Amino acid sequence: MNATICPDTGIAYDRAGPAGDEPVVLIHAGVADRRMWDPIWDGLSADRDVIRLDLRGFGDSTARPDGPLCSVDDVTATLTWLGASRFHLVGASFGAGVAVETALTHPDAVASLLLAAPGGSLITGVTPDLRAFLDAEGKALERKDLEAAVQANLDWWVVGPHRSSADVSPEILDRIRIMQGRAFELTADWDDVDEAELEPPAFERFDEVRAPTLVLSGRLDLDAIREATRRVVAGIAGARHIEWPDTAHLPSMERPDDFLQLLRDWLTPTS
Repeated sequence: MNATICPDTGIAYDRAGPAGDEPVVLIHAGVADRRMWDPIWDGLSADRDVIRLDLRGFGDSTARPDGPLCSVDDVTATLTWLGASRFHLVGASFGAGVAVETALTHPDAVASLLLAAPGGSLITGVTPDLRAFLDAEGKALERKDLEAAVQANLDWWVVGPHRSSADVSPEILDRIRIMQGRAFELTADWDDVDEAELEPPAFERFDEVRAPTLVLSGRLDLDAIREATRRVVAGIAGARHIEWPDTAHLPSMERPDDFLQLLRDWLTPTS
């Protein structure tokens, strides 16, 4: 990747497309980095001002935080440096949690939310399938087997609990393997880094979100994400929900053309 680094934050980003008053900001999943948006990047930036970021500890955002790790502060400070005072947020999984927390803490800045497979801080409980993943990843990391830890993420988050790896594009598996491996290697010595947490947590404050919200989920995803989706849709006033029956946790990567069209439709005013 040819990274541009924000000098104020150390966060890597790309920006493309015609300048606009309300850019579209893409926030990646916790198993990925900003490269997960490659399949839609050219199409979206052809006529939209688009920004994609590597959250700290992913991709090219290699700088350790000075204090507690706060993805919301990193995102908003980087966007401020870029001159983006109001923007549309598109968040995948962990990135969806960052997007909602941004909408809660900076409500005037967020024009809309598209949340694909709500995860991260939006997860409210550990379901049996989520516990199985956490156990598999945790045991691999304890024995410092990063390859096995990456495989656990592929098995649960990319393939999912309801199908086999033969049902998933090898290209997607390979791309996530590279991105997730990069994150593990980059943060291998970050055990002493604390993580800032929103109080009260985002999942208790959905009724405070005022931005128009669209939620996309995959029927083949983990139960924990399906439950988070249900709570987000029920809690955010006017939120719309679309479920794709043939995808798991990464619908934008499994059906990029359909995702691009969905996003275009979402961003196009109806009046």
